Amino acid sequence: MTAHDVDVVVIGAGFAGLVAARELGRGGLDVVVIEARDRLGGRTWTDHRLGHDLEFGGTWVHWVQPHTWAELTRYGLGIERTPPAEEASWLGEDGVRRHGTVDEFMTLIEGGQQRIVDDVRTAIPRGVAPTVGAIERLDALSIQDRFDQLGLTGEERLANEAVWVGHVNAPLDRVGLSSALRWVAATGGHWQLMHEASSTYRVVGGMRGFVGAIAADVTGEIRLSTAVTAVEPGDGVVAVGCADGTVVRARRVVCTLPVNAVGSIAWGAELPAAWRRAGKERVASQGLKIWIEVRGRVPRFVGYTSQQHPVSVLKSELVGDDSSVLVGFGPDHAALAADDLAQVQAAVDAFRDDLEVVDATAHDWMADPYAATTWMTHRPGQLTRDLVELQEPWGQVHFATSDNASLWGGFIDGAIESGLREARRILAGTTGTGSR
Repeated sequence: MTAHDVDVVVIGAGFAGLVAARELGRGGLDVVVIEARDRLGGRTWTDHRLGHDLEFGGTWVHWVQPHTWAELTRYGLGIERTPPAEEASWLGEDGVRRHGTVDEFMTLIEGGQQRIVDDVRTAIPRGVAPTVGAIERLDALSIQDRFDQLGLTGEERLANEAVWVGHVNAPLDRVGLSSALRWVAATGGHWQLMHEASSTYRVVGGMRGFVGAIAADVTGEIRLSTAVTAVEPGDGVVAVGCADGTVVRARRVVCTLPVNAVGSIAWGAELPAAWRRAGKERVASQGLKIWIEVRGRVPRFVGYTSQQHPVSVLKSELVGDDSSVLVGFGPDHAALAADDLAQVQAAVDAFRDDLEVVDATAHDWMADPYAATTWMTHRPGQLTRDLVELQEPWGQVHFATSDNASLWGGFIDGAIESGLREARRILAGTTGTGSR
């Protein structure tokens, strides 16, 4: 038998990696988790800034996300509702701000939101099989293509487009219609429920506590601040090289890096075609999540501009007497610098003129070498062309990431799903077809 140090190396300590490591350890295997960052969580990150514990990555969860809900139940973690908005704002076709109730805004967008995904039940009849159905021919379309087919009025179109920028975190002409359809398919075809599932309920104690609960159940070693730089498959063993010069030899490897970041590792053999294509094309998501502190108490509001604005969606998240904290989303991470308060003030002014920016902060996930993306949204054609292959093991190497999940791809639920999937395969003794 070829000498090895551990049974499995898991690259990455986000939800996918920690769940995979937990399950493999429970199955009797010796596992080490190697994480480049100095923290757990991957593309979730609770950090104390602007006087609060803020979520810089994945934030919202819901009971219609089965893997997430099972984990929350397992660890006895509760959820809390983001306080509902009391008023809304949006842009008119003339560029002038409109103000009204949330119900008025929902009336404005409901026709367009329904028409965007009206064919979801034939496109993706089963949410767990997102590449099967009429999606095979619809996947060539972008979300923008679908908007262009609908003939919406100016104000209705601006509002609906801004809503979808908030969901997909990219310009709509770069995002496959598949992203809209698969998430609505995951909620049984109800776009209203998809909106709620993606932006309403938070974990009590934050993602730091959620991640920590899973990590506490990992029996093997978790090495932080250790970047994996090379993976060299061999005869029955995989050599995992790290930036600090150490090498860990394992029978199997689970790589949990996002699609855009897999190329940061030097692979000792040519990756499968789908991974090579994905690495060259990149996925669509490239947007911004920004936290903004403003002076004084503000109304509970949600606002929408357009996909041409640096911030397309803005809402009050934490309201206090002396200051309040807003969270915003935009289509392009490079369009707004969080440390340029004049820029941030101008972006906020597009929503309302009664807010004074005090401070702002963000994490640029696109510039983060271990992410190189925000949450997964596919470009047109990528989902049906590549997803099945991206899920397959490559010899002794397995890929577990929210980016290659079936049901809630791009969400925490998808990360958990993928970690469970690859742990099960390894425990069952499944190997991929790649040559060695």
